[in-house]
Parts: sequence; C-alpha cells; structure tokens
Amino acid sequence: MLHLAEKSLGTLVLVLSMLVSAPFEARAQEAQTQVLTQDRAVIQRRIPEAARSGALPFVRTELFFGTAKPDGVVTEEQFRRFVDREVTRRFPDGLALLKGDGQFRGDDDVIIKEQSFVLILLYPYESFSRSSQRIQAIRDLYKEQFDQQSVLRVDDPYIVWVSF
Repeated sequence: MLHLAEKSLGTLVLVLSMLVSAPFEARAQEAQTQVLTQDRAVIQRRIPEAARSGALPFVRTELFFGTAKPDGVVTEEQFRRFVDREVTRRFPDGLALLKGDGQFRGDDDVIIKEQSFVLILLYPYESFSRSSQRIQAIRDLYKEQFDQQSVLRVDDPYIVWVSF
C-alpha cells in the first residue's frame, strides 16, 4: 500500500510541476519576443518556419462603432458612406466589416442596447505608428459626425502572420 501511495504521489508531483512551470516558460518566451512600439508592447508569437513562408507580420485592430444617437440612429447607409469616405482612403488595401448587436452601460448606469458595426483592420507591423494615427482620426471623425461618446478600439497584442 505504501509503495502505491509513493508511486501516486510521484506522478502527482510530476504532473503539478509540468502544469506550474508551463505558464512561466510561456511568459519567459513572450518576454523575450516583446517589442515596444510607440508605448505599446507587441508580442511576436513563435511559429514554425514552414508556416511563415510567404507570410508577413501584421497588426490587428478592431473598432466597434455604436449606432444609437440622442436623436435617432446611424443607418447602415450612413455608416457605409462613412467607411467609403473616411476609412477606405486611410486603409485602401482592405478591411473587414461585421454587423452586430452591442450593449454598454451608460453614464446613468442604464444598459443601452444598439446595433453596431465592427471594423477589422490588418496592417503591416512596420506601419503601426502611421496606421495608429489614421485609426485615431477615424474614431474622432465618427464621434464628431454621429454624436458618439466613443469608438471602442481593441489592438491584438500579438503580431499576426498574413499571407496573400
């Protein structure tokens, strides 16, 4: 019985040591590949060399545009005109646009539900600084033109590899 308990305890210690050390090893690898770009840490994931063949390092940013306004809503037609005029000229190489249902808590603690648009931008890593300025201009213009409090911006901290 004692032999069985020792064997089980040994297995448990081995499994626990693997589980506990794995996150530390992953963080150490990430720390080695972090690059600070304009006060923003970008983490380069390690990917197999074969998968990188022909792939380019890109950054992914998502913008969330609400449509509720104090005097109505931003229509899909108005939003698409905004994309054509303001977004496409700043990111002519391409983008993805998704429609969704969103919600947020207003300043008065009331939950506001609204249709929203999610814009996904992928752009070359080396153009992060210029692209970030363009993205901020898009956010500012949308808030001004459509009486919005904010446009949520999400930057993926990892470099993504894109091939065409």
